[in-house]
Amino acid sequence: MSRLSFDFGYIIQTLPVLMVGLKMTVFISVLAILFSLLIGLSGAAARTLKVPVVSRIVAVYVDIIRNTPLLVHVFFVYFGLPIIGIKLDAVTVGIVTLSLWGGAFAVENFRGGTDAVSKSLIESGESLGLSRWQVVRHIIVPLGFRISFPAFSNTAVSVIKNSAYMTGIGVVELTFVAVDRMAYDFKTYEMLLAIAVIYLALIWGASYLFSRIERRLDFNKKTVKGGKGRGGFVEKLALSFRRGN
Repeated sequence: MSRLSFDFGYIIQTLPVLMVGLKMTVFISVLAILFSLLIGLSGAAARTLKVPVVSRIVAVYVDIIRNTPLLVHVFFVYFGLPIIGIKLDAVTVGIVTLSLWGGAFAVENFRGGTDAVSKSLIESGESLGLSRWQVVRHIIVPLGFRISFPAFSNTAVSVIKNSAYMTGIGVVELTFVAVDRMAYDFKTYEMLLAIAVIYLALIWGASYLFSRIERRLDFNKKTVKGGKGRGGFVEKLALSFRRGN
């Protein structure tokens, strides 16, 4: 009867190799989150302002990305685009596909936030003589961003976890390194436990960072002391509106 053995020493021995994969995971994830943020804000602005043509294009893009598997996007870009002469290296494909995936969800995150901005608050801004653009710039965008940031943080965390899909095209990220070591050393349980712990630490760290940002964005807990500029104006207006209700 065989006896299951677990080699903790092997995990420690392979940590330097796993750290190489972790660096690539972090590199791809950070860039993809930043690009997702830009895509999300731009797309949400286009849809909120109902920019002709662009708003419709964004809606189609969001529908396609959200209703098809991420792995299909990855394979389409990596294996499909070379047919028409567009060849990208695996890391670039990883960043592009994760950015497009996260961006599609971020568009809806931020659109939900801008839609949640109180109509009465917008009317209050207009009654103060603000133009449509000033209302968007000083009220809708900053308040919508704050409202939707928790939803975006969930999308960002999903981007980190989905970076493991890049194993399918040979990106040397964390999961790829672990699978490679499993195939080479047959230490399956050790590698699975090691990457599970590393992913947990990575996700917990990211979640903590996003929660800190959320707390800083939470104007409900701030005291308005004659704030100046865009933030002070928005906080004053929002608090005045809530007090009036």
